[in-house]
Amino acid sequence: MSPAAAMKRKNGVALWRQIADRIRGEIAAGDHDETGMLPPEMTLAEKFGVNRHTVRSAIAALASEGILEPMQGRGTMIARKERLSFPISLRTRFTAGIGDQVKEMEALLLSHTTEPASADLAARLQLTAGTPLIRLETLRKADTRPVSRSTTWFPADRFAGIGEAYQQSGSITAAFKILGVADYVRISTVISAIHADTQDLVDLELSPGAILLVTQALNADMDGVPVQYAVSRFSADTVEFTVEN
Repeated sequence: MSPAAAMKRKNGVALWRQIADRIRGEIAAGDHDETGMLPPEMTLAEKFGVNRHTVRSAIAALASEGILEPMQGRGTMIARKERLSFPISLRTRFTAGIGDQVKEMEALLLSHTTEPASADLAARLQLTAGTPLIRLETLRKADTRPVSRSTTWFPADRFAGIGEAYQQSGSITAAFKILGVADYVRISTVISAIHADTQDLVDLELSPGAILLVTQALNADMDGVPVQYAVSRFSADTVEFTVEN
């Protein structure tokens, strides 16, 4: 079965987007490591059984994400191949995890609000449904490119002011210390993969069809009391997870 035939059977998914996904996978697998360049448009058009315009649309989408870089007269260079390695361990910390892999990191607090705990959140944080929670919406960048977009909940009675503490410090760990939690540990992490939705495309500066790695993480203080539940979305082209014992 040809690649083109396999793609055409995926109802509702544009051909250029399917081709972009294929190229992403090839780059991740190291298929073009020898030259560091993508094959010519005509070669790709023949490979996928489409016209050059469709190939150009796929290349343009990947270029907008910083994965490819079209070079006048030379072809298309693979601009970003190596992912940031993000360790998940007993003490998972964003800054410590990738700090030695980048030159600059930035933490943005997009919003914070107080809301009643749903039944699901209350169960995770060992609270009663309806208990007030503080929700932070945050964005982390590394070397100016977005790396993760997170929604995080904290018990409001214990962590009043955590929004201001995070905005001041740019770190959940530092914010916890400001509010009296000197150390905390990861209780559980669930990892899944999804296609980015419309808001993810905007926040993480991705093109349609991009794949996200999603973590659902629960942290507790040293007495085992849950202090934080977070859902974070990472571009699969930017980050890979290393699970440490």
